[in-house]
Amino acid sequence: MATNQFTQMVRHFSSSAVRAAKLVQPPIQVFGVEGRYATALYSAASKTSKLEAVEKELSALQADIQKDRRLLEFLSDPSQKRTQKRAAVQNMMKQRKCTDLTTNLFVTLADNGRIKKTPQVLSAFNKIMSAHRGEVICSVVTAKVLDEASMKELRAALQAFLKKGQSLQLQTEVDPSLIGGMKVTIGDRFVDMSMANKIKTYTNLIKQAV
Repeated sequence: MATNQFTQMVRHFSSSAVRAAKLVQPPIQVFGVEGRYATALYSAASKTSKLEAVEKELSALQADIQKDRRLLEFLSDPSQKRTQKRAAVQNMMKQRKCTDLTTNLFVTLADNGRIKKTPQVLSAFNKIMSAHRGEVICSVVTAKVLDEASMKELRAALQAFLKKGQSLQLQTEVDPSLIGGMKVTIGDRFVDMSMANKIKTYTNLIKQAV
């Protein structure tokens, strides 16, 4: 019964009227199939005051999946029947002593043939919870590692995008193919200031002029 209700909640996110009337809205929108499941879970956990408990369970599960992919491979195996996957999920959640909400999420994923979306659902829920705490995730890709002074200057510049009460969660990555400059993703904003992008733009302009 609870699993059916969770499935209906996921489907309801395609209806704006139901969304506004009955569901707790997340602080940010996450899209796709994984977004619908993560948003439905956030809404259900918010209503029952179990957000922190669910987040803790999902974080532990995510860590285990990253260490051992065999579980996810089994659940994603198309040769395994959905009934077998459901039984495996229920047994796993029972052993982990998970809340009904976390159990219902994965049983629903198994029933709907979406269990292979588990990593994406976990990632989407992490994004929602990060925004729930006022954290703004910023990803910066540079051509080379930034020195301490450049990193300090970057953080100061990014702080200008934040609202009162928000905190910056900076993630950096190095990609030599950028040649120079950087790519910045902060919240739902993306700016490509790389030298590689400028070269591509100029090349296209030259081609159009020929």
